[in-house]
Amino acid sequence: MSHGVLGKKAFKGRGALSNPPGRFEQTGVEAFDDGWYVEEQPDTIATTVEPDRAKGVITTNNSPDIPFEQSINPYRGCEHGCLYCLWGGTNILLGDGTTRPIANLRVGDEIYGTVREGWYRRYIKTRVLAHWSVIKPAYLIILQDGTELIAGADHRFLTERGWKFVTGAEQRSGRRAHLTIGNKLMGTGGFLAGPEKDAHYRRGYLCGLIRGDGHLKLGAHMRSNGRNGLSSQFRLALCDAEALDRAREWLRCERIETRRFAFSAGSPRGRPMEAIGVSSRFKVSGVSAPVAWPTSPPGSWRAGFLAGIFDAEGSYNEGCLRVSNTDPEIVRWITESLRAFAFKFVVEHLDRPPLKPIDVIRVTGGLKEHLRFFHAFDPAITRKRDISGQAVKSDARLGVVSIERLPGAMRLYDISTGTEDFIANGVVSHNCYARPSHAYMGLSPGIDFETRLFYKANAAKVLEQELARPGYVCKPITIGANTDPYQPLEKKLLVTRSILEVMARTRHPVSIISKSALILRDLDLLTDLARDGLVSAAISITTLSAETKRLLEPRTASPQARLRAVKELIAAGIPTSVMVAPVIPAITDHEMESILEAAATVGARRAGYILVRLPYEIKDLFRDWLAEHFPDRAGHVMSLIRDMRGGRDNDPRFGTRMRGTGPIAELLRMRFTVACKRLGLNSGSRELPQNTQLFRQPGTAGSQMDLGF
Repeated sequence: MSHGVLGKKAFKGRGALSNPPGRFEQTGVEAFDDGWYVEEQPDTIATTVEPDRAKGVITTNNSPDIPFEQSINPYRGCEHGCLYCLWGGTNILLGDGTTRPIANLRVGDEIYGTVREGWYRRYIKTRVLAHWSVIKPAYLIILQDGTELIAGADHRFLTERGWKFVTGAEQRSGRRAHLTIGNKLMGTGGFLAGPEKDAHYRRGYLCGLIRGDGHLKLGAHMRSNGRNGLSSQFRLALCDAEALDRAREWLRCERIETRRFAFSAGSPRGRPMEAIGVSSRFKVSGVSAPVAWPTSPPGSWRAGFLAGIFDAEGSYNEGCLRVSNTDPEIVRWITESLRAFAFKFVVEHLDRPPLKPIDVIRVTGGLKEHLRFFHAFDPAITRKRDISGQAVKSDARLGVVSIERLPGAMRLYDISTGTEDFIANGVVSHNCYARPSHAYMGLSPGIDFETRLFYKANAAKVLEQELARPGYVCKPITIGANTDPYQPLEKKLLVTRSILEVMARTRHPVSIISKSALILRDLDLLTDLARDGLVSAAISITTLSAETKRLLEPRTASPQARLRAVKELIAAGIPTSVMVAPVIPAITDHEMESILEAAATVGARRAGYILVRLPYEIKDLFRDWLAEHFPDRAGHVMSLIRDMRGGRDNDPRFGTRMRGTGPIAELLRMRFTVACKRLGLNSGSRELPQNTQLFRQPGTAGSQMDLGF
C-alpha cells in the first residue's frame, strides 16, 4: 500500500517530516475534510478516520494535582501535532548486542526479537518496521531485581504464563489477562549502562588487546657483524576492523600515529587480515606505556582491559563466553578484574604438549551475565556478541513487585517488528497496544499518525451502559483530559456531541477541556446543562502569536478563534476559564499578562497557568525542538527551566510539578497573581459542576419501565 508521502518534507500544519510504511495493510479508510477555520490555511494532506469500537469510555484518575477523578477521551490519536512533545525512548537490544534508546531507533534497524521453537522461545534478529509515540496514562512496573518498566495499560509483556497486559480492562469473565504481583516476566533483567571510556579505560583496552594479540618488541640483539643493535617493532593484526580501528584511534590519543596495511599471513579461517604498526624506536617505546601493568588500576581500567582481552582472545559460541591465554600473568589479571565486577567464572587448565599449557576462563551465569559482560565492558567486535538461537530462560529475579499508576499522562513509545516483539530493558515486550489500530491497520507512524485517526463510534452507547451499572457512583466527568474532544473531524462525526447528549439526558455533571472553537457548535446542550450548574469549560491559550502557535500547536485553532469561543460560551451562561498553558520561559512566558488581559476582555472571570513539564524522556525531545526552532536561546530556556525545577529538567513532585519552585517560578506566580487581581480574575468562588443530586441513571435494556409513581 502506498501512503503517498515519501522522504523528509515539511507539510504545512503537520509535525512529522516523513511517512515510513507501516507493517500491515490498511482497509476501509474514509477521506475526510479536516474542518479548519477561516483563520488557518488549508493543509496539504487530508485527514482520514476510522471507527474504533470502544469497550469502555470512562477512565479514572487519582492524582492530587488534577481536579477530576473521571474522564472520557472520544478520539484515539490527535491531529494537533503539538511539537513540544513528540518522541520517547527506552533501551532496546540491538542486533549487534549493544543497546539504544527506542526514540533513536529508525525503520530498518536490526534488533532482537523472539520466535517459538519447540518448548522454548529463542532470540532472533529482526527489523524495525514502524516507529511512533503516543501520549496516554502510564504505569510504573518494578521487578525484584530493581528493573523498572514504564508502559501504558494496554502494553503486553511475556510472563511465565504467557502474554499479559499491564492492567485488566474488563470485569468478571471478560477481564483480560494482566500483570499481578508475583508474575515473573521473561528475559534477562535491566540493561547496564555502558562504561565510561576515559583515559584509564582506553589504556586498559590497549593493554588487553595488544598483550593478547599484538607483537611488541623493543630491546637489544646481536647483529650479523657481531655488534650489538637495538630492535624495535610493533604490529597488531586482526580479522575484525572494529577492534583495529578502536586501537588505532586510541593510540592516536597517546600521540602515536600508526600505519595500516594488509597482513599477508591471513587468518586460520581464511578471513582477510589487516594490521597496524610502527617501527621507529620512539613510537614503539610510546606503545609500551599504555601496555604496562598498572600499580593500582581503577575500575575503568579493568573494564577496558577485559574488553580488550576479550576482543583479542575471547569467544562467544552456543551460549558460552570464554577467554583463553597461555600467560599466567594475563590470566591473573583477567580473573582479578572479573572478581572486581562480581562475575562468577571457572578456570580450566589444559596441558597441550609440546605446546604451552593454556588456561580457559569461562564466565558462568548464562545469558543474563553474558549481556552484563558485554554492556559493562563494551568490547568492540560485534560478531562476538551474537545471542541468536539462545533460549529465553534465565534465573534473573524478574517477579513483579509493584504496579503503580503514574500521575497524569506521558508520551509513550512503540515499534513494530518482524517478530511482533522486542527486548526492552531486558524484558520481552510485545508490539504495544497503545494505538493498536494504527499498527495493525497498516498505518505509518509518521504523517499517518497525525492524519489518520480513530473515533469511538459507539462511545455514547457504551457510556450509557457504564452509567447504568448498579454500582456506578455519579462523579463529575472531564471530557478531553488527554486528547482534545473537538478534533477537526468532530465537526462531522459528532462523537463528543453524542456523549454530551447522554450527559444532558442523565443530568450528569461534566467539564470540557479544549483548544478548539468547535465547542460552540454544542451551545444548545451546554446551555441546557448550565441551567442546572452541570457544566464548565476550560479553553487553553498558549500564545497570542499566530506564528508561535504554528510552531507549538500547528493543528489547533488560532488564538483569536479561541478567544471568540470563550466570549460566546460565557455569554451563553457556561462558566468558562482560560488556561495559560504550557508556559515556556523565554518563549511564551512574556505573553502571560497579555493573554490574561485578552481573556478578561472577552468576559473570562477565572484563569490558571501551568509551567511546561518535561517528565521522563520528554526533556530530550524538548531540547531537540528548541534546537530546531529556537537555536539562539535553547541553552537559556533550559537554564531557566532548571532554575524552576530545583536544578533538574523536571520536578515530578505533587504540589510543585505544575508551577515550579525558586525565585523565577515565584516571580511567575506573582506576575500571574498581580495580573489576575488587576483584571478582576479569580476573585469569586470556583464554578465547577459538582451537582450530582440530579443524576438519573439510564434504563438498561430489558429493565422494567418506571411508571413514575
